Amino acid sequence: MTSREKFTYFIFHHRAGLTVWGLAPALLFFPFYYDNPYILGITNLVAINVIIVLGLNLFVGYAGQISLGHAAFFGLGAYGSALLTVDYGLRAWPAMGLAALLVALVALLLGGPVLRLSGHYLAMATLGFNIVIFTIMVQWDEVTGGPSGFAGIPPLTVGPWIIDDEFRFHFLVWAITLIIITLCLNLVRSGVGRGLAALAVDERAAAGLGIDVKKEKVKIFVLSAILASLAGSLYAHCFLFVNPDTFGIFASVDFVIMVVVGGMGSVWGSLLGAGLLTILPEFLDIFETYKDIIHGLILVLILLFLPQGFVTGILDIIRTRLALKRRQNA
Repeated sequence: MTSREKFTYFIFHHRAGLTVWGLAPALLFFPFYYDNPYILGITNLVAINVIIVLGLNLFVGYAGQISLGHAAFFGLGAYGSALLTVDYGLRAWPAMGLAALLVALVALLLGGPVLRLSGHYLAMATLGFNIVIFTIMVQWDEVTGGPSGFAGIPPLTVGPWIIDDEFRFHFLVWAITLIIITLCLNLVRSGVGRGLAALAVDERAAAGLGIDVKKEKVKIFVLSAILASLAGSLYAHCFLFVNPDTFGIFASVDFVIMVVVGGMGSVWGSLLGAGLLTILPEFLDIFETYKDIIHGLILVLILLFLPQGFVTGILDIIRTRLALKRRQNA
């Protein structure tokens, strides 16, 4: 094998990691160029939402299931870290790990019976779960703080550094997000990812190929819940305050819209969808005022003209045009 062939082989087999870490320099210098706490707070929220949407896209886009309850796992991670650090005195990182473990257990117990359902029945079941968790957050005020929220959450620390401002948190949260993007890219290109793709197309055919359908659905559901829990913990330790309104059913709907807009079954689409629908309300007052209407309009337009999602749809159009151009030139 020549040096050029070795280089091509390396690039092809490591393209996921190389592409992701190609973003690292831009993200590294961004806070020095935009040293504005408000701007950095928004970009940090984008990173948190990307983590949630990545997990949800694995479940919705790759496994072909539907969930309208992922804001509940997001909230459980946030409140779990808050309670474990403030009320029980745990350090932030162990609290995040324990919260993720508890959320994984909840998802496992929920996934067993719920994932026997499909279509709108599954959507309604996950929506009901979100309503239950949201009601507990609001009503159990002696533990969660109720509608007033939960304050006094300590910031994260990394060695001697206290991550107590948007500037420092930017580097931490985006490093974690890039790692998760890399892992998700590798997952969907692995045998597990191909099994999920088969599951999304036809569950009976996937079972005929030897895939344990129920087990795989539960596993990807638990993984998506863990990522939502991690995002919730990061949210709590970033903003140092949590409120039930952040984790209601409309948040779950927003996450699904982010998946659909970016592209179901597209890791890069998760980044675009989360970024677009997180940033727009912050800079367009009309978007914030009529948020639900505009979200619905965007969703309808995407489903009408680019049903695969924005990124996936654009890429499909480009591939089709290139294929037609090659055929004409042949």
